[in-house]
Amino acid sequence: MSEKLIKRIPPHNNITAVLVLADGSVFWGYGLGRVGETVGEVCFNTSITGYQEILTDPSYAGQIINFTFPHIGNVGTNEEDNESHKSSARGLVVRQDITDPSNFRSSKHLNDWCMEQNLTGISGIDTRKLTKHIRSNGATNGVIYFNPEGKFDIDVLLQKANEWPGLEGMDLALEVSCKKAYKWYEQRWSIDRTYEKKIENQKHHVVAIDYGIKHNILRCLASAGARVTVVPANTTAKEILSYNPSGIFLSNGPGDPAATGKYAIPVIKDLLKTNIPLFGICLGHQILALAVGAKTTKMHQGHRGANHPVMDYNTKKVEITSMNHGFMVDKDTLPADVRLSHISLFDKTCCGIELMDKPVFSVQHHPEASPGPQDSHYLFDRFMEMILKHA
Repeated sequence: MSEKLIKRIPPHNNITAVLVLADGSVFWGYGLGRVGETVGEVCFNTSITGYQEILTDPSYAGQIINFTFPHIGNVGTNEEDNESHKSSARGLVVRQDITDPSNFRSSKHLNDWCMEQNLTGISGIDTRKLTKHIRSNGATNGVIYFNPEGKFDIDVLLQKANEWPGLEGMDLALEVSCKKAYKWYEQRWSIDRTYEKKIENQKHHVVAIDYGIKHNILRCLASAGARVTVVPANTTAKEILSYNPSGIFLSNGPGDPAATGKYAIPVIKDLLKTNIPLFGICLGHQILALAVGAKTTKMHQGHRGANHPVMDYNTKKVEITSMNHGFMVDKDTLPADVRLSHISLFDKTCCGIELMDKPVFSVQHHPEASPGPQDSHYLFDRFMEMILKHA
């Protein structure tokens, strides 16, 4: 029997799930979370903790996450660590069965949480092999099918993986963005106060445009002293300026920045004319770059993890950062009045820009961490200092 045919046959009768990639690769395992199937782009994340934050990060919309760390589930789940109100990820892949929780903050087993979040996953596969496959061949479409009866039609699943359009050219920001404006007061977590809510009126008002914003970004803005209003992704420049903001924030989010830019770029161009301080993160960084004339491209495998070294050209310091992106700004297309401010020390890709004649900057990495190191928290203070200077 050929190797191709062997791959289509479960290795034993206890198999309850399969992951089928668009190139025909088949990985057998055991289903977790919601029974059924899910299709998306398969990527990998190298973080060793923070799986709940990762699964609820709206930037993962349209993606199936392969976790390289084997002990997923070891701290359980809780109500405080969600980065949005629901999971936007399409599914998850883990090496071992979900680990039973052992943490004083845990309130629910990860498998029960996945069922509530409508997430389908697979365990028991060689995640190192899958990661190497993505590293060599690039992020690819895939389907997870969880069937407790162990019945699978690989040809049908392969067809679904190939028919899914993929993230390039896909606008997902409107899908995950809020539908109406709201205020944000919660600050960063501490062990003695959990998430403190500071409700007094801070002097400086920041309007955050929600392309898929993480809660911890909002917490960091509030902790830095901002009074925060969050607005939907398709809010006009006129509406944003009607809030009389001291600063404007462009959030992270999923999908292709060029697709999102169809409605976001004209708004950002109008906002840049006002000279109001502006700060962008991840997708916000990418569409800011598009607005000033640079280009973005899809990466081979993307950057996703909590151990990415980045050089800040302003301080000459190296920071260990959290990252999650599959597109990047092409630094060779930056116009003359835009300066490269941060660079990845892994592959020299653009991780930050500054406008030389305006109080505007952005970064590709995630200074709010969650999960990840807090080396880059100072960027929120830098934003607030810029607001104070230009008040």
